[in-house]
Amino acid sequence: MATHKTGTRGEWLAARLELLKAEKELTRRGDELARQRQELPWVRVDKDYRFETGEGAVSLADLFQGHSQLLVYHFMFGPEYTAGCPSCSAIADGFDGSVVHLDHHDVAFWAVSRAPLAKLQAYRQRMGWSFPWASSYGSDFNFDFGVAHTEQEWEAGAVAYNFGEQDLRPATADEKGSRDAYTQSIVDTDWQTYRREGPGMSAFALQDDAVYHTYSSYSRGLDGLWGMYQWLDRAPLGRNENGFWWRRHDEYDNQ
Repeated sequence: MATHKTGTRGEWLAARLELLKAEKELTRRGDELARQRQELPWVRVDKDYRFETGEGAVSLADLFQGHSQLLVYHFMFGPEYTAGCPSCSAIADGFDGSVVHLDHHDVAFWAVSRAPLAKLQAYRQRMGWSFPWASSYGSDFNFDFGVAHTEQEWEAGAVAYNFGEQDLRPATADEKGSRDAYTQSIVDTDWQTYRREGPGMSAFALQDDAVYHTYSSYSRGLDGLWGMYQWLDRAPLGRNENGFWWRRHDEYDNQ
């Protein structure tokens, strides 16, 4: 027997039409939010950030590759990690299909992480991805754009993330042990080393040879980029989450 409320086709249609009104309002609101994003003031980027890529060392302007716009996904892969963050990896599973379309719409796309390039390339090969991935190892880029955090911030309980400050330190020894065990299992580091990195995305514009920062988003602001979540939100049970249930795509039991 179904445990969820059931009804006739007519009752379903009446409820669906009511829901459609809310969905259309959300769509209109989303369009308005997109317009507001595009109206944010641009901030000129004057620091000379350097990145390592498969084609050698490049600047931030070089990442545009002839385009006027650049989208960067801040992929959690710290220098000490032995693999990329599983959540970032799940999001990244959808990148390859989008990159070719962005490229033909005057938008360059790159993932950027602090791990050395050799680690990123080996992991990309393991995952079967082809999207561009640059290493910002030794650069201030991740710190300046809010996705890497200093030991001083951590020890003060004031990690600057998502336009605010958060205390990410475990409250008890038991909680620390549990979190350390979890992060050891996924990236072979302790919790602090793992969580001093963070996910995010940033957008940039190139105009008259100057680079401008136009937008950044973090945490739940990335939900719309996670294709799996968009499908689950339309499934009968929704996200139906119980902890970190997802895995890297080559780690599920049926592989």
